[in-house]
Amino acid sequence: MNLASLDIAIFVVYVIGLLALALYISRAEKNHERDTKDYFLASKSLPWWAIGASLIAANISAEQIIGMSGSGYILGLGIASYEWMAAITLIIVGKYFLPIFLKNEIYTMPQYLQQRFDGRVKTIMAVFWLAVYVFVNLTAVLWLGGLAITTITGVDLAYGMIFLGLFSIAYSSYGGLKAVAYTDIIQVVLLVFGGLVLTYISLDLVSDGNGVIAGFSILTELAPEKFDMIFAADSPHYISLPGLSVLIGGMWVMNISYWGFNQYIIQRALAAKDLAEAQKGIAFAAYLKILVPFFVVVPGIAASVLFTDLDRADEAYPSLMNLMPVGLKGLVFAALFAAIVSSLASMCNSISTIFTMDIYSHFKKDKSQSHYVKVGRIVSIVALIIAMICARPLLGQFEQAFQYIQEFTGFFTPGIVVIFLLGMFWKTMNSVGAITAAVGSAALSILFKVTLPALPFMDRVGVVFLACIALAVFASLATRKNYVAGGTGVVSLDKVNFDTSGSFNILGIGVVVILAALYATWW
Repeated sequence: MNLASLDIAIFVVYVIGLLALALYISRAEKNHERDTKDYFLASKSLPWWAIGASLIAANISAEQIIGMSGSGYILGLGIASYEWMAAITLIIVGKYFLPIFLKNEIYTMPQYLQQRFDGRVKTIMAVFWLAVYVFVNLTAVLWLGGLAITTITGVDLAYGMIFLGLFSIAYSSYGGLKAVAYTDIIQVVLLVFGGLVLTYISLDLVSDGNGVIAGFSILTELAPEKFDMIFAADSPHYISLPGLSVLIGGMWVMNISYWGFNQYIIQRALAAKDLAEAQKGIAFAAYLKILVPFFVVVPGIAASVLFTDLDRADEAYPSLMNLMPVGLKGLVFAALFAAIVSSLASMCNSISTIFTMDIYSHFKKDKSQSHYVKVGRIVSIVALIIAMICARPLLGQFEQAFQYIQEFTGFFTPGIVVIFLLGMFWKTMNSVGAITAAVGSAALSILFKVTLPALPFMDRVGVVFLACIALAVFASLATRKNYVAGGTGVVSLDKVNFDTSGSFNILGIGVVVILAALYATWW
């Protein structure tokens, strides 16, 4: 093993402490039977700081830390656009999407689609999300997390994945979202601290012990191409990040889908005490997103100078960790482990929520609340087992798992965004238009992938998005006499208040100003 006794001790203390905290938070009140609202929405009681921390903890996992650091190793700082553009997206979600979702008191995104359209749209999207969460997101986190554990400790990859799965279930299955959200506060503190320590050490290594500033300066001199935020058309990385598309094209579609309509992300905001608390949590998360590239992408760039012959780009972050001194290695390993298990627990909770509330309860309508909670726990375990079995066959052959995940989800993302945006803000949109957008998104994406392989996937996402809008509008207008828009009529914007507080507006402007400065510096 590559971990010293002190590193192992630090890690064990963290694991035991986190599990004890989760069990303490999960304890039920006397004579209170835990219901679906408690388990899936944390009793609608989350404060802003828990929401913001949990959003980031759910988002930043192995696919972000290991995968994005690997992309930083190859592409450079340009991959940070996923994080920085997400910060603006979060502000938009807080102002325009959350008021609608919270007003309608929904548990899941498919539930909203049923209210707005009908059961067909809900079922189609529920099955789709379950498939993506299990076979793409959950497998990616397990695979990359297991890879990190293997690189750092020497433990067999399969055992690493099993340990991750068992631990995430142990601390999340009993208490549900409440246990996940409140322990995420500890996770994020450790994640940010550990990540910044690794950045400091990696830059100090680049400068041969002359400090972070000197290391960063040397890095820009030795690898200036790694600090291009916008790639020109003749860049070898243009197909991954096609120029201005990261600012005005398909990346918007990707980010709006992820932060606005992704169950395991938005579920934290749905569990807020009220709208104002949810919006403050969203703004807090936006500022944390600005910070992320500095302790995820920058170490990957440093690794490209320190390790020029890695077999896989995704080995960059774990390889840097192996250079850390005893004690700190255990701390940063605990931080990485925290990010992985937090995302695993979040995904499992959302998988169980969608399956239980949108599919199972439809067929078993007269069961008790405790029965649904029990089903949710079983579903979490089954989902993890499936993901463990499928991880190697699905992801074992890809050098950059982060880019693979983005491209795969990009097949369906345009249709999802069209369904929600038109569904929320265009009354004529109906279920036929929604289904047409969903089917058209997959069909057109595959068609363009096959016939135009040189077209960057982000540009493809943008083109398919515009095409899906046209398809949805045409289908809705052509069938509006036969299908009433608005589903059950529950969803309405008439009583939704989109006004936000002065503090939220100031924070939103601050995000825009900071990002403008960052892009101006590394254009």
